[in-house]
Amino acid sequence: MNIPMQQAGPMGMNQMVQANAVQLQTPQHVMHPTQTPIQQTQEKVDNISKVKSLIGPLRDSLSVALKTAAQTLHQNSLVDTSKGVDPPDHRFNKNMEEFYSVCDQIELHLRTSIECLSQNSSSVRYMPVSVLPIRTENIGVQEALNYPQYLMTVRTQVQYIRDIYNTLYNAARAISSND
Repeated sequence: MNIPMQQAGPMGMNQMVQANAVQLQTPQHVMHPTQTPIQQTQEKVDNISKVKSLIGPLRDSLSVALKTAAQTLHQNSLVDTSKGVDPPDHRFNKNMEEFYSVCDQIELHLRTSIECLSQNSSSVRYMPVSVLPIRTENIGVQEALNYPQYLMTVRTQVQYIRDIYNTLYNAARAISSND
């Protein structure tokens, strides 16, 4: 019952990373009228886009790992029935490591996306006024802070938190010294 298994050459991790890097570095020559170059670079480094681009390599590495697992299982059954003795093959471990590596990359990008969403929600909650990304002083928009105003607000908030921390620290030390 020898069924020949098809062997698929695994794509090495370095090749996959290089392929993704080449994918990210390729310039997009078609620019929509409403898109700026900054928006295009943001699309290239978006964590969700990176996760989407890793789904194909994840699928490929899983299929290769399953094929090598089937081959290894078949070889082990041949060894158990004493029909053939082949040296142990470590391709399965290598392919599983590649699969786990892609899973780790996806997990990292998803965790980063969650952290970005958390920071954005905190920013909206604690700084309800939008901030203009331009460092100019004379802007006629009153609903948004310019960058120097934003920096001053952040410095004030940080100083306020330091004062609260120092007050609580001194009170805790005074209580512990009385005991």
